[in-house]
Amino acid sequence: MAFDKQQLKRVEDEIQRDIDRGFNDGVNIIVAQGGEIALQGTYGFAERATGRESKRDDVYRILSLSKGFTNGVIYRALSEGKLALSTRVIDIIPEFMGTDPFHMMRKDQINLWNLLTHTSGMPSTPNPGLGPDGFGNLSNVIAALGAVDAVHDPGTQVNYAPSINHALMGEMARRVYGYDHFRDLTNDLIFEPLGMTDTAFGLPAEREDRVVPLKVYVDPEGFLSADDIECLNDVIAGENEMPWVGATTTIDDTFKWVELLRRKGELNGEQLIGKSIIEEAARIQTGDMMNDLYTVVNQGRGWPAPKGNIGLGVVVSGEGHAPNMFGPFVNPAAFGNNGAGSTLYWVDPVNDVTFTFLSSGVLDEADNVERFQRISTMVAAAIV
Repeated sequence: MAFDKQQLKRVEDEIQRDIDRGFNDGVNIIVAQGGEIALQGTYGFAERATGRESKRDDVYRILSLSKGFTNGVIYRALSEGKLALSTRVIDIIPEFMGTDPFHMMRKDQINLWNLLTHTSGMPSTPNPGLGPDGFGNLSNVIAALGAVDAVHDPGTQVNYAPSINHALMGEMARRVYGYDHFRDLTNDLIFEPLGMTDTAFGLPAEREDRVVPLKVYVDPEGFLSADDIECLNDVIAGENEMPWVGATTTIDDTFKWVELLRRKGELNGEQLIGKSIIEEAARIQTGDMMNDLYTVVNQGRGWPAPKGNIGLGVVVSGEGHAPNMFGPFVNPAAFGNNGAGSTLYWVDPVNDVTFTFLSSGVLDEADNVERFQRISTMVAAAIV
């Protein structure tokens, strides 16, 4: 099995056309099969307004793609017996219950499986109990969440959680491993073993000159405003640690993580993460439940509503033709993560293919779905 080179050239041409028409500003992409890179490209601008061209070693604020790295820490904790899918949040974070006894009806039921599958019933909000000025301190976020109530019974609905679920997972992992800081935990358990030397939660000072600023092109009437995202230029900085949105990385480092997923947790002949954990993570956990957030996104364009197709922390391609970021021609077993309007990776375990894509210029989410459906389909069409 291999790739059609002419079709991969069409992928590059399509990316450049998007940039030329001002759809987004710049892209770094890697497409590989069996770990062998078939396409690696750098296009357009890291910052269009200043004419700064994209470079391969650009450092991106990857928004919700950060959740993938938090997932990785949880996968290790599951592999090592430090957590179970049935572990309740309050078993590790008792103050999550808050002081109102009426919260007992829902919050005491939320477990790790609910967090991973976006079925916790917690609000689908980008603000985890406090605003952006407080995002960077995980302890303050967790304290604030004690006063935030569940809005649905756990396990009854899929509603993508932009912040709360992964904030809780990051804190659960920090506590069971006994670390003072989540950023150090992810470095020791994921980034350092994989050689991801340009990746961190926060932004080390020595990488500030390579960082790509968040520039947003969204519908003012959409779910998120430009200010909701561009404010993160100041928040994803220094030693701030946000397990849901706060990682910075490069295309090559992200590819190392995606390759670990393709290899089902194997690294240099040893299992960094249990194979069975990755296989179960890549299996749809949410049945026929729809994804409430993306149902709204699709309805705004007159598109069919998508099923949730949530695994353990990842989205699975699944069957059907409702628009999503994988498109209808990537293998149904493919799985991955994405970040608002800008980033995506997926692993096709059947064809042994990985797709890693970081871009500058944050799109409206419906535009982002359209873009990634189109590009993912073109990559799928290149597999021969």
